[in-house]
Amino acid sequence: MAGKRQRTATRSSGKPDSSWVRSGTTDFWLWLVPCFIALATFLTFFPALRNDFVGWDDDENLVSNPHYRGLGWSQIRWMFTTFHMGPYQPLSWMTLGLDYLIWGMNPVGYHLTNLILHAANAVFFYFICRRLLTVALPMSNHQGAWQLTMSAAFAALVFAIHPLRVESVAWATERRDVLSGFFFLATLDCYLRANSDSHADGGSRRWIHAALAVYVLSLLSKAITITLPVVLFILDIYPLRRLHWSPRQWFVSAERPVLREKIPFVLVAIPFALIALLGQQQASALRSLDSYSLGSRLAQTLFGPSFYWWKTVVPVELSPLYEIPPHFSLSDPSIVAGVIATIILTISFYLLKNRWPAGLACWLYSIVVLAPVLGIVPTGPQLVADRYSYLACQSSAVLAGGGLLYFLRVSGQKRSGAPSALAATVVAIVILGTLASLTWRQTEIWQNTATLWSHVLKLDPNSSIAHYNLGRFLAKQGKQTEAISHYRLALSVRPDDADAHNNLGLLLAVRGDVNASLEEFQKAVQIDPNYAKGFFNLGRVYARQGELENAVQNYRQALKLSPDEVEIHLGLGNVLARQGQLDVATAQFRRAVNLKPDFAEAHVALARLLAAQGKKNEAEGHYEEALRLMKAQNQIPATP
Repeated sequence: MAGKRQRTATRSSGKPDSSWVRSGTTDFWLWLVPCFIALATFLTFFPALRNDFVGWDDDENLVSNPHYRGLGWSQIRWMFTTFHMGPYQPLSWMTLGLDYLIWGMNPVGYHLTNLILHAANAVFFYFICRRLLTVALPMSNHQGAWQLTMSAAFAALVFAIHPLRVESVAWATERRDVLSGFFFLATLDCYLRANSDSHADGGSRRWIHAALAVYVLSLLSKAITITLPVVLFILDIYPLRRLHWSPRQWFVSAERPVLREKIPFVLVAIPFALIALLGQQQASALRSLDSYSLGSRLAQTLFGPSFYWWKTVVPVELSPLYEIPPHFSLSDPSIVAGVIATIILTISFYLLKNRWPAGLACWLYSIVVLAPVLGIVPTGPQLVADRYSYLACQSSAVLAGGGLLYFLRVSGQKRSGAPSALAATVVAIVILGTLASLTWRQTEIWQNTATLWSHVLKLDPNSSIAHYNLGRFLAKQGKQTEAISHYRLALSVRPDDADAHNNLGLLLAVRGDVNASLEEFQKAVQIDPNYAKGFFNLGRVYARQGELENAVQNYRQALKLSPDEVEIHLGLGNVLARQGQLDVATAQFRRAVNLKPDFAEAHVALARLLAAQGKKNEAEGHYEEALRLMKAQNQIPATP
């Protein structure tokens, strides 16, 4: 390794080092600038602290999920073994568990942790930018240190306060983005330090080991960083210049150690990639070729890279959801434009790689980091997502910083350099001010469920998911008429949505329209024969109508699909009791009590049936337990 670094030093004198921190003046800026970056980031995202949990994954992940609440053995075991809603993210769950211990279910604490992590990432990114810009645009002396500081700070703020970051920071569920981002940046920092001229081979190995350790922490936070080994290859090509652009040159004796260095990172990434795929499969998030053709996947994959770069330059009309249309195809003009733009950019950067290697390196970096979410293996209903840009668009921020640094240095070599430098500074400030203003407003969109989905519908009135989720929210608010309207709109776009049929059926049943509700539940189970909720709700409606045999059949079908659902056992037991099958009904109630011992209603139902069978002592025991549970849960007054 020492010999290799000596050889590459002759090719570029700009290896990252720490010489820029030697002067007292620079020591002052070393601390002042990062503090300013952290403060600016925090203030820009300050509206997030006033936001609630939103009805999009926050409810399933946090509000109605008791398993993450705490850091006891049972919670930690769950965190390291669950694929809850798809992702494998035990370290992210641990930070959420810590939030619960400190804040309970107050959303301000969860948002505060996200914001602190993001501000820390901004500072981390600043120091990485300094290293990258130092090696890419080396200085012959220290007179341009202020230019380097200013340019690295500009790059860090372009990344940190850009509106595309809002989804990752203001959405409590996306803790995994900012946490995995922190360890991802730590990995890059350790790797750059390992390849610094200021380290001997022993120090270099220690930094590589540190990079591998924090890389594992990143993967335990979110598996999207599985492509990091390829990112390290890109860094080795440019700006570190340890490898040639042509892979054929990598296997010569001088460059083989650089390849061997990546083997541990690849070996760590592979199992996490398989785990991530398994998690998405268990959450039924993967889409088959029958439902999403290879041509559609290719179109989505080619559309993504240019979309993120375009939105980086023009960050307007950003949405929490860019839903894949029901009849998505390559014939869509916007998709065609994105695909053509990606192809043109790729060819252009490649042709310019000798004159402007930074362009191709940054473009490849963004594509590689985006690769797991570009759509070849489609997961979820989104065509693209702002949160996917959290790591991918760091390269464009580095390019922005590099452009400013180049301009400042060229201006400094001219007699009219001072006015030009001032003009560049003003432009940079205007850009950052504009980004901060847009981010502030975008953060307020995540204030609550209503503001979130109303904004999505403002940009895409045909979003079935937005109509569905807004309908759920309105139903919880008691606004049944509006909720029914949104459910019907959702079904007009996607008539095969079993959940929407089911929820619409529930509202119709509450309003007394029994026949219409039965029709919706029947449509739900026809669309999805494994939909336990649909059969359960059919059983409930038939039971209310007195059609007990139909009720029993549907309850039993629901139990086949979801055998551990307490309410199904309870509903079936009630119907069986009405039919006079007391022993079978008692077994259902006992099963419900065993599944959920703290469910007071199950104890009451069992107690009533036991009393009817003359088992008074056992019945009294369940009555007393139900009374204790209701007191503990504040369901009845503590005193008569």
